Amino acid sequence: MSIKNRVEVVLEDIRPVLNADGGDVELLDVSDEGVVTVKLTGACGSCPFSMMTLKNGIASRLKDEIPEVKEVISA
Repeated sequence: MSIKNRVEVVLEDIRPVLNADGGDVELLDVSDEGVVTVKLTGACGSCPFSMMTLKNGIASRLKDEIPEVKEVISA
C-alpha cells in the first residue's frame, strides 16, 4: 500500500472526531520527502485551535502510524 493510501486510512480514522465538532480534513498531497499537506475544513478551518489539532492530533497520529511521514502542513 502506498504512503498516500496509508495516510488516507489514518485520516478516515480521525475524521469522526473532527466531524463531531463540525470540521473535517482533506488530503491534498503527500510528497516523496514525506511531507503531508492537508486542508482543515468546516469548523476546523476557522477554529483558533486548528494548529493544535493539526500538530498534536493529526500530525502526531500520522507520524506514529506511518514512519515515512516527516512533516504535516496545512494549506
